[in-house]
Amino acid sequence: MAASVQDWVPGVKVLHEYQPAWLRNDITAGIVLSTMLVPVGIAYAVASGVPAIYGLYATIVPLLVYAALGPSRILVLGPDSSLAPIILGVVLPLSIGDPMRAIAIASAMAVVSGAVCILAGLFKLGFITELLSKPIRYGYMNGIALAVLISQLPKLFGFSIKSSGPLRDLMQIGQALIDGKANWVAAGLGLGTLALILAAKRFTRFPGILVAVILATVIAGVFQLGETAGVNVLGPVPQGLPALTIPWIAPGDVVTILVGGVAVAIVAFADTSVLSRTYAARTNTRVDPNQEMIGLGAANLAAGFFQGFPISSSSSRTPVAEAAGAKTQMTGVVGAIIVALLIIAAPNLFQYLPNAALAAVVIAAAIGLFEFRDLARIYRIQQWEFWLSILCTVGVAAFGAIPGICIAIIFAIIEFLWDGWRPHWTVMGRVDGIKGYHDVTRYPEARRVPGLVLFRWDAPLFFANAELFNDSVRNAIAASPTPVRRIVVAAAPVTSVDVTSSDSLAELIRSLNDNGIELYFAEMKDPVKDKLKRFGLFGKLGEANFYPTLGSAVSDYLEDYSVDWQKD
Repeated sequence: MAASVQDWVPGVKVLHEYQPAWLRNDITAGIVLSTMLVPVGIAYAVASGVPAIYGLYATIVPLLVYAALGPSRILVLGPDSSLAPIILGVVLPLSIGDPMRAIAIASAMAVVSGAVCILAGLFKLGFITELLSKPIRYGYMNGIALAVLISQLPKLFGFSIKSSGPLRDLMQIGQALIDGKANWVAAGLGLGTLALILAAKRFTRFPGILVAVILATVIAGVFQLGETAGVNVLGPVPQGLPALTIPWIAPGDVVTILVGGVAVAIVAFADTSVLSRTYAARTNTRVDPNQEMIGLGAANLAAGFFQGFPISSSSSRTPVAEAAGAKTQMTGVVGAIIVALLIIAAPNLFQYLPNAALAAVVIAAAIGLFEFRDLARIYRIQQWEFWLSILCTVGVAAFGAIPGICIAIIFAIIEFLWDGWRPHWTVMGRVDGIKGYHDVTRYPEARRVPGLVLFRWDAPLFFANAELFNDSVRNAIAASPTPVRRIVVAAAPVTSVDVTSSDSLAELIRSLNDNGIELYFAEMKDPVKDKLKRFGLFGKLGEANFYPTLGSAVSDYLEDYSVDWQKD
């Protein structure tokens, strides 16, 4: 029973193994971490279209829940810049400026996201994010980073626009700057905050975000810039802890919230799984991706029911916790407690915080999302994957985060199918001095068996390539230097077959037989044979048409037709 509890609640295992020497590290790391949790939580709440206090709620509850159910000992969860444009894209048009409706919509998205992740974890679907290739992930995240950056520029320069998509927003921003709508005092505060945050990134232990935000807040408060210079500031923050609340939504909003929640789940788990695996490798531990989905899902579900919004792992706060010496999830618990104490005891600390400074925090995080160096490497080694990545970026930038992730998934499916749709195939022959049979295009001197075509197909057989397989076999026969009596398919690379390809194969066999050509298979895997048996094709061909090795198939052909040909 204890083992079962530890499987489902990894935090129990951590408590059983907890060493007293770790406590000092976890408390110290939690204090350091809390210096980032407050400004970042507030910034991402505003960037997501909900009031600031809910960013702190979405920080406290998920950290506590993940400490119990999350498998990673060091991962820090909370509001994230990569989710902000997705949340904003749903919240902004549906809330119509009503902050209470905005948080209800955002909380409902968190509930949907949490439920999706938990179900995926229970059904062991943790592998699904691996279907998104690295170039596609880069393209999507670059698009998200660009969308986040553009969405924060109006706040950075102290004006507002009606959002209509990242690229169109960029044109509106340019026009507003030309028309003189910028508040240059706010812009100075924002740009100064951004410069300090970026400069401080090279010093891992220095709380650059906290220092930059405090300086901006002090300047805005001392000089009363909200009144004297028209700088937009955060204003009073409500006092109190999150309460259990069911996020009621309008029936007409359900579909949009469902789509947004699923999109958030995909992005959140993709980010979390990559970050979790990275830190697991550093600590020489293993993280179960399905339990990771459950932990992330439970944290989102709790955030949704305690006045929060969708959350993910943080690639900026996790390194801070690690650098500060975090040993276990207790670091997140300490950070959450400090944030809770702060909003109970001193909520007015944030009232002079300039919105331009919050925009700078989000922009700094967005800049960290961009990936260019590895894309340059991909361009050098595989240009079509580079351009696929660029297409994903353009898709997000042109159409927004939610349509962008749909585009990324479509590209991923196309990429996944492409190699199987148009796979490599070859005719094989014997090369002197090398064992086995080899591609005659690579070895033009290879000797072919008179009257026999050794054909290799390097992919599963399925509906999309069934006709191509038949055409390729006929092309191989037509290109044979001698009249063909038999063709042997080297089927070791064929990992699967479906009904469509099986029926197409039956038609090919009939066509070949009509022309006096026999079709045999060699080295076919047993699971593929089992499928052919279910489809009825194996029985029609007979056991004798399937050879365990290519060598035995060649030997039988030489004997059946008394062909004088030496293997060696």
